[in-house]
Parts: sequence; structure tokens; C-alpha cells
Amino acid sequence: MMRPIKRVKNQIRIIGWDDGPFSKGSGEDVPVIGVVFRGGEFLDGVLRVDVKNDGMDATEKIAEAINRSRHKDQLRVIMLDGISYAGFNMVDIKLLSRETGLPVIPVTRKKVDFEKFRNALKKLPGFQKRWEAVENAGPLYHTSVQGKDIYFQTAGIERRTAERIIHISATRSSLPEPIRVAHLIASAVVRGESIGGA
Repeated sequence: MMRPIKRVKNQIRIIGWDDGPFSKGSGEDVPVIGVVFRGGEFLDGVLRVDVKNDGMDATEKIAEAINRSRHKDQLRVIMLDGISYAGFNMVDIKLLSRETGLPVIPVTRKKVDFEKFRNALKKLPGFQKRWEAVENAGPLYHTSVQGKDIYFQTAGIERRTAERIIHISATRSSLPEPIRVAHLIASAVVRGESIGGA
């Protein structure tokens, strides 16, 4: 059962997810890292799952990791670096929200070209299920963080509340810290050293 967020505290518990670098079309497992943050200030924990490059298991794997985590009871929000992981392994944010009982906020710096995205997905098996995940993500909203454009979507949370959480957690760049740090850790897991630019 989802607990509504009535008031956004500065140290709201957020888990942010991003994937590591991978070779396109390899079919390999790709690490996806989740980091637990208190707002945009304190790192409380790290989770890891492996999903298939261009597979269809990202939603399930992330939901399972969250539900079995010792941090679950304190978490209030899931943040994602977009909804596409390990290539075109799509996260269905409505299903993820339902499975975990937590609201979901995908965040990206780039405005999505949905037509181009649709054409790319058509080349893969399971197109209908992948495209359903895109449709379930809903409209793309815009906000400005530290003078830079940020786009986001929502499941299980109101737009204004999601926007407030983005601004609270974006303390060191225009991206929320849970996503920025998840990216750094995921790239280090794969390459042995972190790289910027989530």
C-alpha cells in the first residue's frame, strides 16, 4: 500500500538508480546500482542488480531488490535515470510503483524524442510490452534546476511534489544526488573508475 507524501522533508529517503556502461547488442548482464540518500545530503546504502542488455527484466529486478532491502521501510521515493536501462530494457514505472508501494520519478537532462525511441524499440522482440512501459511513464514534465533544463515523469506522485523532491535532492549539480552518485558507482563497477555525466 502506498503511503502518500503529505510533506516533503529535506532528508526524505530516496533510492536512485542508474546503469553501468555496456557494449551495445552484446546481450551481456549490465550492473544497475541503487543508492539510498537522505535528500541530497547523506548516502545511506547501496544496492546492485544485474539486468540483460536489451532484455526485459529491469522492472522486476529493481522491484525485487527494493522489496528485500533492509532500507525498504524508510524509503519514500524511487528515482530513475530515465526509464531505459542496459540499452532498451524498459522500466515500467506504474508496475514498479505498484510492486514496491513507492512513487517513482524518472529524471533526465534530455527531452525524449518519442518517435525516434519508438522506431528503435520496433527492432527488438517484445515491442508491445516495451512500448507499453513508455506509455505508462506518462507525460514528460519540465523544470529548471540550477539554471539547467531537467525533464521528469511520475507514477504514484503529484507533479508538484515530484518537482519539489527533485529540487531538494539536486544539491551538487542539476541532477538529483541519488542519480548522480548511482551513475558514478555503476561506472566504477564496470570500468574500475567512475566517470561523470549521468
